[in-house]
Amino acid sequence: MRHPPRSVLLAVAGAAALLGSAIVPVVTAQAAAPACTVDYSVAGQWDSGFQGAVQITNNAAPLSSWTLTFDFADGQEVTQGWNAEWSQSGTTVTAANESWNGALGTGASVSAGFLASYSGANTAPTAFKLNGTSCNEEPGPTPDPTGPTDPGGPTDPPGGGGDGPPALHVSGNELVDADGAPHRLLGVNRSGGEFMCVQGYGIWDGPVDDAAIQAIADWHANTVRVPLNEECWLGLSNVDPAYAGDNYVAAVQDLVTRLEAHDLTPVLELHWSWGQYTGNSAGCSDVHATCQKPMPDARYSPSFWHSVASTFADDPAVVFDLFNEPYPDRATSTATQAWECWRDGGSCPGIDYEVAGMQDLVDSIRSAGSTNPILVGGLAYANDLSQWLTYRPQDPAGDLAAAYHVYNFNTCASESCWNTTLAPVAAQVPLVAGEIGENTCSHSFVDRVMQWFDDRDLSYLGWTWNTWDCSSGPSLISDYDGTPTSYGAGLHDHLAAINP
Repeated sequence: MRHPPRSVLLAVAGAAALLGSAIVPVVTAQAAAPACTVDYSVAGQWDSGFQGAVQITNNAAPLSSWTLTFDFADGQEVTQGWNAEWSQSGTTVTAANESWNGALGTGASVSAGFLASYSGANTAPTAFKLNGTSCNEEPGPTPDPTGPTDPGGPTDPPGGGGDGPPALHVSGNELVDADGAPHRLLGVNRSGGEFMCVQGYGIWDGPVDDAAIQAIADWHANTVRVPLNEECWLGLSNVDPAYAGDNYVAAVQDLVTRLEAHDLTPVLELHWSWGQYTGNSAGCSDVHATCQKPMPDARYSPSFWHSVASTFADDPAVVFDLFNEPYPDRATSTATQAWECWRDGGSCPGIDYEVAGMQDLVDSIRSAGSTNPILVGGLAYANDLSQWLTYRPQDPAGDLAAAYHVYNFNTCASESCWNTTLAPVAAQVPLVAGEIGENTCSHSFVDRVMQWFDDRDLSYLGWTWNTWDCSSGPSLISDYDGTPTSYGAGLHDHLAAINP
């Protein structure tokens, strides 16, 4: 859906965690601790840029403000940052505290991140100063190196309890598990992560504890799609830091862990993104990620996916969904222009910001070392797959599937359209209906959708596991114990019947 209802229900943000693929060894001494320690990490790197982070720990007297400096060796240049005021003069980078995180007590830590460009080598800095004092150096004799440390916790996503959901990959036109057995994704969407954070209310809309997730599993679901917000994940300055950056990433990791502990496949999806669009069918005039935009943006979306893919690259149970509901067809004048924009991005007619095409996002994920399956939705809010096979991006891992959304008010919402446009796609690649629903507070339409997909052993996920008005959401449940609405009863009863 393009416009999930707003909620003011506060959610509890996860504890902060700093993830990185490159950790600089921290020099420690066997005697007195350094006055400060700085751990530098690279969370993702691509052809001409990378995402970096620092975690600063003050081991000396409490500070009321702080400034960190370090030097790049290979001409790297910081382009933007978060959780600090970043600047650069020549090779020297400076990160000064924001107004809200200046206090740094003895033993306290603070994290900040940045995006930067580079060319050639990308050597990590090794010397850091906090308020002019050298960090990672023991006062007195030459310290004894003790090897790398990782202050932010494990870089591998923690596993769930029990057997957990299967590791999935694409084989022909099916999603299969490690043994080659076909596996359908059947379940729900869990909205909230795309809008709560950017609106300043929290991270999740409603509870995501074990009891709430067990209620989803009790519906005989095996999959939960989780919409995300790129500005919250990257911790950009327009989002309350309590709900952004490390806190947001940690909350997503925690939810993935809980879902897997209940044998539910997590589908992580980019829902709201940066970029000002005021053309046909615009959802908002805001440049920030506060509504559904026609296409992902070249400024942040590749960085978002590279970071997400790096975070979950070692967890083959996670599925990625590139972009919720593309609609470049509403901005461009021809179908060819729309499909070319969809695949290739760049300067698209009718869209003022630089677009990241689906190929750009696939490349960003694969450059992070991830082989997780990727779902790619088509035009017209993912309701049009008519030329998906012609324009589909190339995937070196061969793990690409088509995503489709359908509601009773969409153009392609009949068996005749499904037979004409969906069946040819499903014959060649896995087809997943990432969102199915209707705004009638009944379920006659989704019953027809599920039957058509069942007849072809395809996947589908109901929108949405939130306690909203079923006509505007639409909402599957009336409470987080899992009581179905009159609309949600269709999916509830159907899943119980086909997966007892």
